[in-house]
Formats: sequence, C-alpha cells, structure tokens
Amino acid sequence: MLGALPALLTYYWRMKMPETGRYTALIEGNAKQAAIDMGRVLDIEIHADSDKLSQFKASNDYSLLSKEFFRRHGLHLIGTTTTWFLLDIAFYSQNLTQKDIFPAMGLTNKADAVSALREMFETSRAMFIVALLGTFPGYWFTVFFIEKIGRFRIQLIGFFMMSVFMLILSVKYDYLKSNNKYLFATLYALTFFFANFGPNSTTFVLPAELFPTRLRSTCHAISAASGKAGAMVGAFGVQKYTLEGTPKLIKKALMILAFTNMLGFCFTFLVTETKGRSLEEISGEDGGHNETQMTSKPQMTRHGSHRETI
Repeated sequence: MLGALPALLTYYWRMKMPETGRYTALIEGNAKQAAIDMGRVLDIEIHADSDKLSQFKASNDYSLLSKEFFRRHGLHLIGTTTTWFLLDIAFYSQNLTQKDIFPAMGLTNKADAVSALREMFETSRAMFIVALLGTFPGYWFTVFFIEKIGRFRIQLIGFFMMSVFMLILSVKYDYLKSNNKYLFATLYALTFFFANFGPNSTTFVLPAELFPTRLRSTCHAISAASGKAGAMVGAFGVQKYTLEGTPKLIKKALMILAFTNMLGFCFTFLVTETKGRSLEEISGEDGGHNETQMTSKPQMTRHGSHRETI
C-alpha cells in the first residue's frame, strides 16, 4: 500500500501544473490561456496573436487516419513502430536467456546444485553485475551524447553493435563458454550497453519528437504498444529455444536475435534526425520554414519586460 503514496503525490502535483502551451494553443485553440500558462511557467510576459494561431491551427487540422498524415508522417510512424517492436523482441529475449547464459559465464551455479534462495541470490548478483557494467553506463552515454551525435545515429549504432555482438556470441558460443568466460561476460554486457546507448533509449525519444502536437501522444502510444507486442513475441518465441537450455538452441536463439537487430537497423532509416530542431519544425507544423509560425521575432525580458508572440 505504501507504493500508492508516490502515485497519489504525483497525481496531486500534476493537477497543480498547467497544460502545455502547445496543447492549449494548438488543440484547444485558446491562445489567451496558453499565454497565461506559459507566463506562469517561464516567468515571462507572453502576448498571444489569435489570428496567427487560428491560421496555424487550421493548416495542421488533420486526423491520424487522413491522407495528409500518411503523406507527412506515414513512414515515420512505420519506422517508430517497427524499430520499437524489433528492439523489444531482442531486449526481452536477452533477459529470458540469462538463466542459461549466466552459468555459462561462471556467474551462477546450476539450479539443481544450489538451494532456491542461493539460486535467487546468485542470479540477482549476476544481473547486478551485467547492469553495472553494461546497462547503466549505456544510459549515461546516451544522456551525454544524444545532443552531440543525435538520436538517429545512436539508434543505428546501437542496433548494429547489438547485432554484431550477438552474432559473435552465437557463432563462438561453445568456445567462449568453455575457454574464455570473461570474454563471454564482456560481450554479453556490451549487448546491453549498446541496447541502452542505442534503441532502448531512442525508440521512446523519437516518437515524442517526430509527430505534430495534435497526434504526438497518440503516435507515441502506438509505437510503445508495438514495443510491448514485440516483448510478447520475444517471450513466447525465444522461450521454446531456451526452455531446454541446450547450447544448440541458445546459439540458434542468439542468431535470430542478431538478425532481428539488423532488421531494426534497416527500419531506422524510415525516421529522421530531430537533434537541434524545434518540435514544430520536426513535425512540419511550421509549414516547412526554419522558424515556426507560432513565433514572430520574440524579444524576452524577465518579469514582464520581455515579450513573446504565440
């Protein structure tokens, strides 16, 4: 029950927050309220241009199933859904194969050789080591480099390197398992590193930036749902290869995951780079201009002496 407390506090604080200026202005069409809300958040004075807002809203008033959406963003949506779907097949399948790969790496003992509590302790310890050396650093690399390298390149690098390392693990599985457990552990950790310094970060960033305000959350939800479908495919599809835990089946599963990641690499070319661009410019809401139609030569000063036009 204590777990409900943070959720209740979050709900309370969220109710105290104003809606985003983009939603209030572009979806609700209330330029005045958007200016008030943005002024509260940014501590600047904002004056709304209702006529310009009406023109902007009218030029972007199309639905998800319209021809206009598919002309502008159809390939983007295919790209975000397929890459998230393919990533989750590989990512969650990696977790399923841990019970067989950890003993091969020497991080845990066979389940029938230890008690249930000991098995749980050893598995948790092994997962912590992999997360500490692979997963956690991968996320921080994304934090530091996402605005320098860009989302598109990070996703390409991540998919490609995951495919390479999984292919090596599948081809050299018997040798690594018997003769070089430390290299085995390093390669396995690197697959998690490049998952997080790669598509496990960018697949939820890109859908939040590629689509117009009216459909941004909807397209993000469709992309995320596609990812969960991929997780189910990975869980049921890879499980049949790892259920017996034989080296031959594990090698086959790793080979399939390497191919899955390469498909993700290819489908990444359906999305575009969003680094250093405004949301309106990325989604085409600005009519294709470098500066958005929402902003007209803003001049901002603190505490009412700066102005911005919506």
